[in-house]
Amino acid sequence: MRTILRSAVCAALTATTVAALAASGPPAAAAPLPYQDPALPVAQRVTDLLARMTLDDKIGQMTQAERAAITPAQITQYRVGSVLSGGGSGPAQNTPAAWADMYDGFQRGALAAPLQIPMIYGIDAVHGNNNVLGSTIFPHNIGLGATRDPELVQRIGRATAEEVTGAGQDWTFAPCLCVARNDRWGRTYESFGENPEIGTSMTTVIDGLQGPTLGGPASVLATAKHYIGDGGTTGGTDQGNTQVSEAELRAVHLPPFAAAVRRGVGSVMISFSSWNGAKLHGSKYLITDLLKGELGFTGFTVSDWAAIDQLDGRTGFTQAEVVTSINAGLDMIMVPNDWQTFLGYLRAAVQAGQIPMARIDDANRRILTKKFELGLFEHPYADRTYAATIGSAAHRALARQAVRESQVLLKNAGGILPLAKSGGKLFVAGKSADDLGNQSGGWTTTWQGAGGNTIPGTSILQGIRSAVGSGTTVTYQRDGTGIDNSYRAAIAVVGETPYAEGEGDRPGSMSLDATDLATLARLRAAGVPVIVVLVSGRPLDIAAEIGAWNALVAAWLPGSEGAGVADVLFGDYAPTGKLPMTWMQSASQQPINDGDGKTPLFGYGFGLTYAAAPDPTPTPTPTPTPTPTSTTGSCRVSYSTNDWTTGFTGSVALTNTGTTAVGAWSLQWSYGAGQQITQAWSARVTQSGTAVTATGETWSPSLAAGATVTFGFNASRGATNPRPTSFTLNGTACAVG
Repeated sequence: MRTILRSAVCAALTATTVAALAASGPPAAAAPLPYQDPALPVAQRVTDLLARMTLDDKIGQMTQAERAAITPAQITQYRVGSVLSGGGSGPAQNTPAAWADMYDGFQRGALAAPLQIPMIYGIDAVHGNNNVLGSTIFPHNIGLGATRDPELVQRIGRATAEEVTGAGQDWTFAPCLCVARNDRWGRTYESFGENPEIGTSMTTVIDGLQGPTLGGPASVLATAKHYIGDGGTTGGTDQGNTQVSEAELRAVHLPPFAAAVRRGVGSVMISFSSWNGAKLHGSKYLITDLLKGELGFTGFTVSDWAAIDQLDGRTGFTQAEVVTSINAGLDMIMVPNDWQTFLGYLRAAVQAGQIPMARIDDANRRILTKKFELGLFEHPYADRTYAATIGSAAHRALARQAVRESQVLLKNAGGILPLAKSGGKLFVAGKSADDLGNQSGGWTTTWQGAGGNTIPGTSILQGIRSAVGSGTTVTYQRDGTGIDNSYRAAIAVVGETPYAEGEGDRPGSMSLDATDLATLARLRAAGVPVIVVLVSGRPLDIAAEIGAWNALVAAWLPGSEGAGVADVLFGDYAPTGKLPMTWMQSASQQPINDGDGKTPLFGYGFGLTYAAAPDPTPTPTPTPTPTPTSTTGSCRVSYSTNDWTTGFTGSVALTNTGTTAVGAWSLQWSYGAGQQITQAWSARVTQSGTAVTATGETWSPSLAAGATVTFGFNASRGATNPRPTSFTLNGTACAVG
C-alpha cells in the first residue's frame, strides 16, 4: 500500500513549556479536516475540499503536464493535479525502481502544497506497462480481438494493473475502444476489431485494470479512448474526419464506450479526430450531452496530447480554444509543454466570466472523486510491493496463452501444419523471426517502437528452437540465403516493422516490402513447403503471393512471448483465433468491412483449425480399455502433391467415414516409380521398399467416426511421380478422392 504522508509542525518550545507538556502527557492528535477523514463518504469529502480550494487550486487540478516539462517544485507552486509520460518519456534509468522514485518525487511536490491534494500519474500502458523496461508485453488489441476471449482480456488487465502499480503509476490511457473501419489507419492494431461487438465484449479489461472497486489492491484508473469515431475517418487518416451520420456513429462507434461507462470506467479520453468537420474536443453535444448526460458517465474526461491546439486549425492554442474545450465538457487538459500558458488562459477566462465557476467545480468534483476513490489521499506513494510482479513468470505465461489464442490460421494446404517436432531439418527466415521489437510493434518502450531486441522476452525463432525435439535441426538465416531442398519446410516470419499513430498510416501500398518478397522468393526457389507467419498490425495485401505459400498464420503483434506462436505451429495447441478484421483482396478495397458487399480474401470471423486438436492440458488418467479397431467401417483418402525437379511434397487427408472409431490407425499404400520418403510431419511415415505405412502421432493415435487427420511428407522421385492407386486403413480399402 502507498505510504501515508504525515505532516509535522515544528515549533520552538521553552524549557517551561516542555516541562509542562511532560507533566500533562502527550498532546491529543489534531482532528483531521473532513476531506482528510477516510471514514466519511467520498461525496462529502469532495464537497468539503472544494469549499477550501482557491481558483488556483481548482485550475491546477484541471492541468496535466509532461514529466520532462515540470518539476516537483512547480507542482507545489502551481497546484498541478496530474503528470504524464508521453511515449518513451521516463527516468534516465528505465527500471521499475527508478520509475517509482520519479513518481514519489512528483508526489512529494503535490503534497507540499497547502491542501496536500495528491497528483495522479498517467501512462500509456496499452499492451502491458510497455514504457517500463522489463514489463510483460502482451499482444496488441487486434490480436486480443482475434481470441474472442473476454475473460482472458480481463486477466490481462489485472496483470497489467499489478505491473503498473509496481512501477508507481496509477492511471493508464487504456483501453482503446476504437472500431477500426479502414486498415490504412496506423492505429488499426489498437482496435479489438472492425465490429462494435468485439470492442464491447473486451471492455472486461476495465474490470481487470480497476479491480472490483477503485482503491483496492493494485487498482489502476482506466481510460476509454478515443471518444468517438476515430476508427472511422475518411481514408483511414489519423486525426482525420469521420464522415458518417449520427445513426452510424451511434451504431458502430458508440457501443464500446457505452459498455465502458456501464463498467464504471474512471476516465474517457477525447479523440483528436473530427465528426463531419467539427473537432471532437469542441463538441458539447458529444461530450456533455451524450457522454455525461445520456450515457451517465460520472468519471472525468481528459484531452489528448495538446489536442485543444487544433480547435482553430492554427498552431498554438489560444484562450478561445481553452474556453471552447472546457465549456464543451473537458475536465482535465493534457497540455504537455505549455501548461503554464494554459493556466494563465484558464484563469483569465474564469475571471472574465467566459467559463462559469459551476463548470470549473464540476470538473474538479469529477477529478477529485476519482482521486479519493483510488485512495490517493490515504496512500499517495508508490506501492513497491507489486514490483515483483513486473515481468513475472505467471504474467509471461498469461501473455504466452494470449499469443497462442490470437493466432489465426488462414491457409493450411495439405494439412502441413502442425509441424512435427522431430525428424529432419527446418529452415527459418524473415526479418521478424528473431526480433522482439518487430513482434511487439509500436508503443513498446518508445512511442513508435523500434526493431531489434529492445525488450526482454522470447523471439519467435527462440520459441521454435525450444519447441522442436533433439532430432530436429533448425537453421536460421534472416534473408533466406543458404536454403536447399533438404529441408522439410521453411518458416518465413515476415510483415510490418513498428509504428504508431500518424507514422503508421498507409495511404498507398499495403503489400509486403521488397525485403520480405525477396526472402520468400529464395525459400520458394528451394522447392520446399513454405509456411508464412505474418507479423503485422493489420491485414496486408497478400493475394498475389499467397498462392505460392503452403500455410499462412496471422500472428499480429504478439509482444514479448514469441513461444506462443511456436505452440500453435507445432501442434501443442490447435489454432482457435478468428479474424477480427475482414481481409482484403487488394488495398483498393479499403475500406472493407463485414456486410458491405465486397468480396474479401478472408471474411470477418474466418479461422481454420487442425483436424485433430490435442488436449492442451492433459491430466493423468487410468489406462483406458483400448477402443476396438473398426474392421467393417469405411474410409476416404485425399492425396495431392506439389512437385519440383527431383522431389515432391505429399499431402494426405484421411477420413474415417465409418460409424465406429479406429483405435490405432495405420494407413498403407505403395509406390512404384522410385519415390522415396525423406521427412514427414503430423504422422509417422515409414517406407520399406515400395510399401509405405503412416500411423498416428502420440497426440493423434486414434480416429473417431467422421474425423479427419491430415499429414504430409517430403520425398524424392524419378522422372515421373504417379499417384498411388489404392490405400488401406487397417486392412480395409479406402475410397480415393
